[in-house]
Amino acid sequence: MAVAGLLASSAAALAEDTKVGLLMDITGPIASFIPPLQNAANLAFKQVNEQGGLLDGQAVPVFGDTTGSSQGAVDAAGKLINVENVPIIMGALMSGTTISAAEAAAIPAGVVQVSPTATSPAMTDIEDNDLLYRIVPSDNFQGKVLAKMVMDEGLKKVAVTYVNNDYGVGIGGTFVEAFKALGGEVVAEVKHEEKKNSYRSELATLSKAGGDALVVIAYAGDSGGKIVKQSIEGGLFTKFVGTDGLRDEALIADIGAEALASSFFSAPTSPADNPNQAKLHELYNAEYGEGADKPFVDQTYDATFLTLLAVEKAGSADRAKMAEALRAVASAPGEKVGPGEWEKAKALIKEGKDIDYDGAGGAYDFDEHGDVAGYIGKFVVDGDKFKQIAIVQ
Repeated sequence: MAVAGLLASSAAALAEDTKVGLLMDITGPIASFIPPLQNAANLAFKQVNEQGGLLDGQAVPVFGDTTGSSQGAVDAAGKLINVENVPIIMGALMSGTTISAAEAAAIPAGVVQVSPTATSPAMTDIEDNDLLYRIVPSDNFQGKVLAKMVMDEGLKKVAVTYVNNDYGVGIGGTFVEAFKALGGEVVAEVKHEEKKNSYRSELATLSKAGGDALVVIAYAGDSGGKIVKQSIEGGLFTKFVGTDGLRDEALIADIGAEALASSFFSAPTSPADNPNQAKLHELYNAEYGEGADKPFVDQTYDATFLTLLAVEKAGSADRAKMAEALRAVASAPGEKVGPGEWEKAKALIKEGKDIDYDGAGGAYDFDEHGDVAGYIGKFVVDGDKFKQIAIVQ
């Protein structure tokens, strides 16, 4: 009888825990980005569980690996939704994997997704029933900012290559259009495929056209890194302009800081002198020793914290309540809540008060498409790291 009673008690306790999905591109072209981002997500869960838990129990993180591919994203999201029964998903990270997971798995199942990093303009117009969100600005914004950065550098003629996927085509098209509108000349434009060993034929076309620099919109762990390396090895280009996919310290390790000294990169960033960023970085480094300054740590933490706040605000793991709850905790009006302030948020929600989360990456006021405004940083190589030298809102 005592054993039976103990088992029943354990089952009841387990039933109170709430699983939350974390869809990440753990393997694949952005694998080098992932470890600090997993730490960021885990930190949010740790804070929640140490400060009162989620609903009436613990928050349980369940990771799914997209493998950096569309089919992998669909399979991983399907498992989170149909096997793990998560009420909401943080992720994915790449635009292509985010869109694939949403269209084939999350939207049909009525599950909210919050991506910390997916930037493709295609996400804006997806018929998503208010289920797909992101907390970084669309590439429609980043492409225009990058075009201005290039012109401000005095680069009037550039060659452009972008990867043939949702990410590359989205920002590549926006950049080219914006650069031409500013009076710049695109001397050659080449759309390239992923996972090739050699891009020398594409580079021959690009270099023959000339240009003051090569704009590369791709991932450093795949085509982007190879294109930069093969450009340098062939003496074809010495100055490169990249976006967030190329702002990967693996690129510096592979190419060398000296070879990238004249290059620069754009990426979503946080507002200048944001106290919530400083607060998160202090908490993160206290937990893990280092790594808070890595790309997208801020956004991954914030997206994870927001999904957990949405569940708490909804008062249950009912998927149908997540979208409304997410919008409520992310936007004004409400009492401000920042990184690590779970106990405060939980108490306010319990009292029936509105909260407004402002994170390490800034404020997140979703529009009707689940998009946000944001900030784009300009980065240069500084030793073995990237250094931010400017911010555009």
